[in-house]
Amino acid sequence: MHSTEAPPQARFAADTELFRRELLAHCYRMVGSAHDAEDLVQETYLRAWRGYAGFDGRASMRSWLYKIATNVCLSALESRRIRVLPSGLAGPHDGPDHAASPVAPAHATWLEPLPDGWTAPPEGDPAAVVVARESLRLALIASLQHLPARQRAILILREVLAFSAAETAQILGTTVAAVKSGLQRARARLEELDPVPEDLLEPTDQRARALLDGYIAAFEHSDAGLLEQVLRADATLEATPFADWRSGRTQCLHLLAAHVLGTPGDWRLLATTANGQPAAVIYHREADGILHANGVVVLAATADGVARVVAFHDPGLVALFGFGDVV
Repeated sequence: MHSTEAPPQARFAADTELFRRELLAHCYRMVGSAHDAEDLVQETYLRAWRGYAGFDGRASMRSWLYKIATNVCLSALESRRIRVLPSGLAGPHDGPDHAASPVAPAHATWLEPLPDGWTAPPEGDPAAVVVARESLRLALIASLQHLPARQRAILILREVLAFSAAETAQILGTTVAAVKSGLQRARARLEELDPVPEDLLEPTDQRARALLDGYIAAFEHSDAGLLEQVLRADATLEATPFADWRSGRTQCLHLLAAHVLGTPGDWRLLATTANGQPAAVIYHREADGILHANGVVVLAATADGVARVVAFHDPGLVALFGFGDVV
C-alpha cells in the first residue's frame, strides 16, 4: 500500500513559501541592502529546513520563520558596519562649488534601494500594499539603520509587523520588559532622526508620475528649467558613492547644471518604483557612445513637488531592477 502523504520538501514548501516576500522585506528593513536581504532570506530558509522536522507548532509558522530570520540578521549585523546615505554622514555641503568625488569603500557602506516587485503583497489587498510601502520608504530605512540592531528588530517586529510584546520577546529570546524598554528607546531615537516624516504620494498617484516624468525629461533633455519646476524649494539631493549632498533647490540645480546634466542624450532614464516611491533606472552615455547602466534614482514625491532625490550610482542595481546593461 502506497502512502499519499507529500514528501517533506513539498510540505516544507507549502508551509513556508507564502512568507518569502514578507521575510525579504523584513531582512531589508534590518540590513538596508537588497543584495544582503536576498542572501539572508536564503540562509533563513536553509535553517528553517534543517529545523523543520522539529517544528512542534507551539508558535505559528510565521512567527517561527520570523524568529529564524531576525536572528540570522542580528548575527550578520554583528560583523558589518551600518549602511548609510550621504545625509547620514554629515550636514549638507556649504563650501565652494566643486564636482563631487567618490568616497572610498573603506569609509562608507551605502544603503541600497529595494525594487517594489520583490516584496509586493498579493493583489487584491490594497491596505497591505500601503502598509508595505510606508514601512519601506527610503528615509525610514535610512533612519532605522542608525538604531542599535536589537532596538531596530524590536521596533520592526512591534510597529511594522504588529507582533505582540510577548511574541517579540519570544522571537528575540528576551523578556517582555526588555522589549517594552527597547521599543521606547527606539521610538525616541527615530523621532530624533526623522521627526516629521514626509507625506509622500503613492507612486501610482498621477501627480507622482508627473513629477517622475518631469525629472526624467529634464535629464534626457539636459534642461535645468524642467528640474526647477519639479523640485520643491527645500529639496535635497544626494548620491552614492559621494559624501557631499545639497540642500535647497538653488544648490541642487547649481550642482546638476554645472557638473551632471551634460548635453541632451547623455542620459536615459526608465521609470520604475523602489521603496514604495517613484524611481527610475539610469543609463549614461560613455566614451564608446553607448548608453550603459549607471544606477537607480528614487524620488520623494509630495503634493508640492519632489522633496528629496537620492541617486545610487551602482550599475549592478540596474540588473537588480530587471533591466539590461545597455539601452
